[in-house]
Amino acid sequence: MTQPLRIEDPNRVSLITTRTRNSELWFVNNHALHNRMCGNLARFSNKYEIELYAFTIQGNHYHLVGAFPKANRADFMRDFNSSTQRSVKALVKSYLGGFLWARRYAEQALPLDGDIEDKFFYCALQSVNAGLCARISDYPGYNSFYDAITGNEREFEVTDWTAYHNARRHNPDVDRSQFATIFKLVFKRLPGYESLTPEQYKRVMLEKLEQRRRKILELRAEQGKRGFPPLSALHNTAPGSRPQTTKTSGRKTFRPLVLSACASARSNFLSIYFRIVREYKDASEAFRGGDPLASFPLGTYKPPLCFNGV
Repeated sequence: MTQPLRIEDPNRVSLITTRTRNSELWFVNNHALHNRMCGNLARFSNKYEIELYAFTIQGNHYHLVGAFPKANRADFMRDFNSSTQRSVKALVKSYLGGFLWARRYAEQALPLDGDIEDKFFYCALQSVNAGLCARISDYPGYNSFYDAITGNEREFEVTDWTAYHNARRHNPDVDRSQFATIFKLVFKRLPGYESLTPEQYKRVMLEKLEQRRRKILELRAEQGKRGFPPLSALHNTAPGSRPQTTKTSGRKTFRPLVLSACASARSNFLSIYFRIVREYKDASEAFRGGDPLASFPLGTYKPPLCFNGV
């Protein structure tokens, strides 16, 4: 396999990243687009019963930390990413169409509570870590941090555009509101803090955010990176432009399968993962060899069958 095997695990929390084609900045300075994306996130997280911990929208990518207790990550990602592409097409005037995403999404396991917390703050501090602004409140993009630590459940009106346009074929004056539903965007509290009151949890998270923010600033100073661009530069960024510096990766670029500060947790995860890969390869070979009853590991999908190139 040229890419990591996708495994549906109802007990796994993951960091998910999806980046635009050529790292183009299609998500900048567009409140309506961010609103639409958050609404669709609320819609599909409700539909697929996923547990969200963090979500942040940057200029050319988003990060999501979540769990999929129903083992349906593939369905959720298909619907959310396709809805995002439709939203960009509808709400960004300069977008000319074509593929929005550079490649399939990256998914990395977070096996321990501490790993979930680390990536929660990683998402929250994306704009600071990228050198865009000194404080997360200065970045004009959606960041779930404050909603997550306060328990704020934002409501979004989401229109079923397919049903609406189908109805308009028969009645051009049909009321769009008939096809709109209100969904709440809900974030789950980090594991390990269940005993804290809401005020205590908020205070602890704010203190941890500031500690991590200061560490980022100290590291930047050590590297000779002083100061940040004026906020006007962020607000004047044109949709579709390319950043001066950005992370780049190809289809075969190495990405860790698991993100953990614990060597034992990483080793245990990889041991299980590669066992499943071996079982999957054996089952796939038998299946493509003509055995329709080949037994695939739990949480994996059967490969497509091809007959004489058809």
